[in-house]
Amino acid sequence: MISRNRTPSEYIGYGLYLYLSGLSLRRASEILACFIKRNHVSIWNWIQKYKPQRILIKRKKIVEYVVDETLLKVGSEFVWLWVAIEPKNKEILALRISKERNMFVAERFISGLVQIHGKHPVSTDGGTWYPQACRFLNLDHHIHSAFEKSLMERTMQHIKERTESIDDYFPCRLKNCKLKHVQNWLNLFVDHHNSELKMLK
Repeated sequence: MISRNRTPSEYIGYGLYLYLSGLSLRRASEILACFIKRNHVSIWNWIQKYKPQRILIKRKKIVEYVVDETLLKVGSEFVWLWVAIEPKNKEILALRISKERNMFVAERFISGLVQIHGKHPVSTDGGTWYPQACRFLNLDHHIHSAFEKSLMERTMQHIKERTESIDDYFPCRLKNCKLKHVQNWLNLFVDHHNSELKMLK
């Protein structure tokens, strides 16, 4: 019986770093080949298996939730990407995808934030689904200030630039795909993005 060679964690980390720095999967695997030979499929599999570290010494200080949504191309279809950021430290608190945009999806997204970080005011654009969701969750709601709007626009642009530069979109040939592979990529992106912010402080 032939056993597979396990890839050392430092090479996995470096491969993911190369990819998240803007390289394609194939280009990242080519550079990684200087140390260990792994193809682009291996790096894609590492993305799917990646589990962000959830060791928190203390709870994050949250001023408020700045929330918005945008369309994201996945294969031949479009899905809604829901984004929540914290305006003081500019960290992304959550990224989620859905095939619908309504009050129920907004409520589930914001409820997930509350479960992790507690109750805080919510800032959004003029989408009618947000005030309804906040009333249901008993949260204060207000429309984006100029600063909050600018911060969210920059974050959205950063996310879209990154998703559009990798293989054009998230390819998937599975029928009735649940898009778990997309959410796995988003989880890795959030972890990398927030880690870079901490290094800049």
